[in-house]
Amino acid sequence: MGRETSDDAGVYRLSKDVALVQTVDFITPVVNDPYDFGRIAAANALSDVYAMGGRPLTAMNVVCFPVKSMDKAVLREILRGGLEKIHEAGAALVGGHSVEDPEIKYGLSVTGLVHPDRVLTNAGVKPGDGLILTKPLGTGILATAIKAGLASEEAERRAIESMATLNRKAAEIMAAYPVNGCTDVTGFGLLGHALEMAAGSKVAITLFAERAPLLPEVLDAVQMGLVPAGSFSNRNFCAHQIRQTKAIDPMLLDILADAQTSGGLLIALPEDRAPALVDDLKRGGVADAVLIGRAKSAGEGLIEIA
Repeated sequence: MGRETSDDAGVYRLSKDVALVQTVDFITPVVNDPYDFGRIAAANALSDVYAMGGRPLTAMNVVCFPVKSMDKAVLREILRGGLEKIHEAGAALVGGHSVEDPEIKYGLSVTGLVHPDRVLTNAGVKPGDGLILTKPLGTGILATAIKAGLASEEAERRAIESMATLNRKAAEIMAAYPVNGCTDVTGFGLLGHALEMAAGSKVAITLFAERAPLLPEVLDAVQMGLVPAGSFSNRNFCAHQIRQTKAIDPMLLDILADAQTSGGLLIALPEDRAPALVDDLKRGGVADAVLIGRAKSAGEGLIEIA
């Protein structure tokens, strides 16, 4: 599995029982604290392996930093946050590469393991599947509010902890279920990643907009106009493949299209098994897990918002 698909990572078979999952992802700062930025960037990169059904094995740092104009203590804090998440994932840091750059960037190249028969893709969704979302939405909008100093301390804390939380627990719990497809919700927003699933799987997906879990103060931030440009781009990109069964609050549509950093998993499995998985996720500490959608055969490659 490689670049010909829209999946989260590449997969290379080593034997009948072992395949490598490989990904690379790095980002510019989305929060002000360098340690938190490191945690978030690392969790964001590791998430791609979890979305493929894999287990992270090794990681390498990818760093751009203005070493001549900024205190190296900032860099140390970024790397400390990243290392914490690598260890939490049970992986090993084995090296990396740094480049002098006027703009800070940080992320990871991650290699994981997966059984070739258990690889999850965003093209495996079947008609009749339910779709479960494991994290709340709104990180892009709240990151904009945080940078502008317009988010409360509580909202900032909740957004940071959501982005810094690994998808490890959700991935481990879903492994016990007959999951047909999976992706993680990142830069294309829930709408964009659901659309990728619909197109790749040749199904239509209905999203239950009002069930979407939201981070605190997201609606307030949208009302203030703190919607990042990437979210508008996502909404415009999806516009021709979206149908509404009733009028949806435009602010909610902005949130569904919001470009996420280190968002949750979007998991597809037979709908009759979905409630049990939601219950297990919640018992396992994935508190915001919710049945957010349903797949059907009519209307391939479309998103219906109900």
